[in-house]
Amino acid sequence: MPSSVRSRARERNSVLSRPEFMSLNHQPLCSGGGPAESRGSSRRLGQIKHQTSQQSEEPTDRGSRDRRESTKMPEEDCMQLNPSFKGIAMNSLLAIDICLSKRMGVCAYTSSSWGGCRSMVALLALTGHGITWIIGTIVCLTRSNTLAGQEVLVNLLLALILDVMTVAGVQRLVKRRGPWEMTPSFLDCIAMDVYSFPAAHASRAAMVSKFLLSHLVLAVPLRILLVLWAFLVGMSRVLLGKHHLTDMVCGFALGMLHFSLMETVWLSSNTCQTLISISTLSWSPFF
Repeated sequence: MPSSVRSRARERNSVLSRPEFMSLNHQPLCSGGGPAESRGSSRRLGQIKHQTSQQSEEPTDRGSRDRRESTKMPEEDCMQLNPSFKGIAMNSLLAIDICLSKRMGVCAYTSSSWGGCRSMVALLALTGHGITWIIGTIVCLTRSNTLAGQEVLVNLLLALILDVMTVAGVQRLVKRRGPWEMTPSFLDCIAMDVYSFPAAHASRAAMVSKFLLSHLVLAVPLRILLVLWAFLVGMSRVLLGKHHLTDMVCGFALGMLHFSLMETVWLSSNTCQTLISISTLSWSPFF
């Protein structure tokens, strides 16, 4: 072989051995396949690897998302952990109210500290019961002979009915339980005085006392006794463990509201006589 041919072959091998031409020395994997086919196969392999990596990453992403959602606090828990100033004040007042009401329920049971006075306190509370006042007013109305007396008694009867219905409606709406778990008595069920807020006895006592003070001429000692009676009737229900202190206060306020409402819609003597005639079935408008 001539020396010139050998030198050319040596130069060509030295050129192919350079790093930038190393890929030309590798043979294709498949026979008959060109560079385009090798590039297509490499793309398909890359797509398969990408899909498998996405499938493997999906469960981990879903698991991490579930863990993040499980660690989230419920909305009500977040509100309790970070309450507003108004919420803190309301919760504090309610806690104080419940604590004081339970301490003042000294006649709640016969085994309580003042259990021996329970019957006396229950009798005092009975004087402010709705059924007691409604029956007493009807009896006095049947025995009254004066028009002025019948006018006052009819309006008082309507005020008592309004008080019973309004308090029962508010109690059904709020559904607050008393400081002690007690089943309502038979008379309480009849008067629909089942729940705690507002105190029906306190509302009725405040309304009746204000009503009698405004429409009856009473001496000063009797007026003082009437106000003291209304306060003791409201307190008796707290001592018996039936109501909270706030129930009693709101009951007094509601009773005063009922009195103001009845004064606004006061029925005249003629209207009262018409109602009495209708109730006794002696009304004859055509004769």
